[in-house]
Amino acid sequence: MDRFIGIDLGTSSVKLLLTDEEGRVEKTTSRSYPISFPQVGWSEQDPADWWRGVLSGLAEILDGIDKNSVRGICCAGQMHGLVALDENDEVIRPCILWNDGRTAPQTDWLNTEVGRSRLTEFTGNIAFAGFTAPKLLWMRENEPENFTRISRIMLPKDYINYMLTGVHSCDYSDASGMLLLDVRNRCWSREMMEICHVSEDMMPFLFESWEVTGVVRSEIAEMLGLSTDVRVCAGAGDNAAAAVGTGTVGKGACNISLGTSGTIFIPSDGFAVDPNNALHAFCHADGRWHLMGCILSAASCNNWLCDSILGTKDFAAEQEMITDDMLGRNRVFFLPYLMGERSPINDTDARACFVGMSMDSRREDMVQAVLEGVAFALRDCMEVAHSLGVRAESTMLCGGGAKSVLWRRIIANVLDMTIDIPGCEEGPGYGAAMLAMVGCGVFSTVEECCRALIGVRESISPDPDIAAVYNERYVRFRRIYPALKGFFSGNAD
Repeated sequence: MDRFIGIDLGTSSVKLLLTDEEGRVEKTTSRSYPISFPQVGWSEQDPADWWRGVLSGLAEILDGIDKNSVRGICCAGQMHGLVALDENDEVIRPCILWNDGRTAPQTDWLNTEVGRSRLTEFTGNIAFAGFTAPKLLWMRENEPENFTRISRIMLPKDYINYMLTGVHSCDYSDASGMLLLDVRNRCWSREMMEICHVSEDMMPFLFESWEVTGVVRSEIAEMLGLSTDVRVCAGAGDNAAAAVGTGTVGKGACNISLGTSGTIFIPSDGFAVDPNNALHAFCHADGRWHLMGCILSAASCNNWLCDSILGTKDFAAEQEMITDDMLGRNRVFFLPYLMGERSPINDTDARACFVGMSMDSRREDMVQAVLEGVAFALRDCMEVAHSLGVRAESTMLCGGGAKSVLWRRIIANVLDMTIDIPGCEEGPGYGAAMLAMVGCGVFSTVEECCRALIGVRESISPDPDIAAVYNERYVRFRRIYPALKGFFSGNAD
């Protein structure tokens, strides 16, 4: 039986899984790597750490199996990061990550001087600090000697694909988040390349997510014991891959990813733009498009509180103290803006804070406030979708945070919609393996693959009484950021 490998190049670790052609997950593994924060609001990684993790993970996942049965590999990954290569394809500087906020001046310049309407015309989106184009402008202004050395511009998962195949490739879903792609027409934007002082020969070749970009290089195949005809597919940005991995394709579908960041992902058959630019208009991995809202800190908020502040890694034990009668009754609020915020406020200066603390506030109140604050921020994005007439009766939920039964209940009631848990909870990695199956001909389309492999394991319906109370809490939550916005901007330094 043929096998396929899905890779999920995340922010804190790379996860790999092995499936058979019927979608059964046979093996999984992961490798963690560090994140560097050179200055407040900055976030970087060394691509060499990714590659070491991928090679080590591949060796483990291939151990003990018939390696000749592996037909395809596909990688999903964190979006927007700038991997700059020189003429020898060597990494010039550490990758500036998606949650890095240093490009606020460049982002402001793009949105005000170039103008939001022109950016939307060129790309379908406005500038956000995490996008790749502002990073290029920052590098040109602050590291001109490095900027002049750039021969190729890559995204994180595309660097892994290059190391596997020797091909400079990128798929449309990931390219959509660079602010360099004409999303409507699925091609590089000549206007944006000119604005960013780069040329098309510096950009990777574009592919649909399931398309084969090459085969594993002979030296890598020999190292891993693979045949030299193992196909490598273009892959997808992590959110588009997670949508595939949860069957979120076609009109009326929705997926929420609760990982380091949080996203709301709504597919569409045609290209559409949010007139207020609060949601992104990106290409989907199924060959169509989608609207997406992204909050920069989701499960990472809970990790931060428990690990860094409370000094525990037993997240489940912390949540056990939160009983059903406490849902919607918490007087403590939390703004989840640890790294600034993207959707829908687009404010790199915004910061996290607890509001409403008193002498009788307890540890569990803070934990609950964090879970609720993330859910409220997701609802902020969902409210924008509703204003555009886009609604879904239910949503898939994936990501590490989705493993929390309590968090599922909170999200279901805050959003007042049914939460479905997919049969396979591997998210982007499983979506990547599915794309490899399509690329290798097991299925003819991404939709066909989703219909065959994705099912719902569990559904969580909102409780009308709890949802009503949370609706009142959400109204109060929405007053906090506007009240503090001036303080955040005056406290940026």
